Amino acid sequence: MAQAYKTETGNGNPEDRRTGTPARGLFRRWRGDNRIWRRGIALACFAVLIALLMILHAQIPNRIGNLGSLAETFLPWLGVFVPVILALAIWRRSATALIALLLPTVVWLNLFGGLVTDKSASGGDLTLATHNVNADNPDPAGTAKEVAASGADVLALQELPLGKVSAYEQALAGTYKYHSVQGTVGLWSKYPMSDTAPVDTRLGWTRAMRSTVHTPMGAVAVYVAHMPSVRVKLHAGFTANQRDNSAVALGEAIAHERGAKVVLLGDLNGTMNDRSLKSITSQMRSTQGAAGDGFGFSWPASFPMARIDQILVKGLEPVSSWTLPRTDSDHLPIAARVKP
Repeated sequence: MAQAYKTETGNGNPEDRRTGTPARGLFRRWRGDNRIWRRGIALACFAVLIALLMILHAQIPNRIGNLGSLAETFLPWLGVFVPVILALAIWRRSATALIALLLPTVVWLNLFGGLVTDKSASGGDLTLATHNVNADNPDPAGTAKEVAASGADVLALQELPLGKVSAYEQALAGTYKYHSVQGTVGLWSKYPMSDTAPVDTRLGWTRAMRSTVHTPMGAVAVYVAHMPSVRVKLHAGFTANQRDNSAVALGEAIAHERGAKVVLLGDLNGTMNDRSLKSITSQMRSTQGAAGDGFGFSWPASFPMARIDQILVKGLEPVSSWTLPRTDSDHLPIAARVKP
């Protein structure tokens, strides 16, 4: 009887043991299961919902707690649900859920698949870097030197408290001959600067500036900005009105720029997907999106979840873009190389 049992199940056949695989065994078990289409309906619905959120994110209204902007800030993270649904669908033996999973997979790859590959190249005529140094940074001199070690020709810093500006200036004096600090933002350059002035972002205090940097590839209008912070509150949702108004003002200033080559460096407190930054992002290219390797998340430094620090260009070609090592700030510094 033992031999008969082995013959019936196939377990006694040496050839069956050699050619069998976990996948084949799984499909053999599923083939005779009449419930594979009825199980996992809830999982399938959830997969479709994730896909719809990604496809229709622009239709999520902002008038209720700025939910649209909040969803767009963390939109790439919806892809995390794909392997989770996959594992649950296999565990539940649900063909319906597996087929439905194709929808969010295809949508996510269409939206963000291009960011996963390395698009960086060698070369570049101008190296740019930007860093929100954090007003409470305990080591401003050390942070400044770490970012300067990136080899940046032009360096922008944000969230500079008045009492620590001199520490940053002294630490960077040996690397950068030219610099200017306007309010809480500053620009350091190896090349001459002119026409430096604050930019009005409708706040009542200075958190943005503009300067013409005379580089070997010609004059470049460089903007440095730190958009107002946003908060997620249970009673008010995603509070971003100040940031949104400032973004519109900054976008208008850039639109009126006469120079052909324009760079924006700074902490925009928003991602390239956020509709509220459209006045800026609609007219400039992200160096990370065009020439980066991965998503380049910059905040929070301890576990980066969003790229809210940006290097955007107009009239220039991004060559490469990357994040720099962590400093004593809660943001990661970022850098990019561009060419005419």
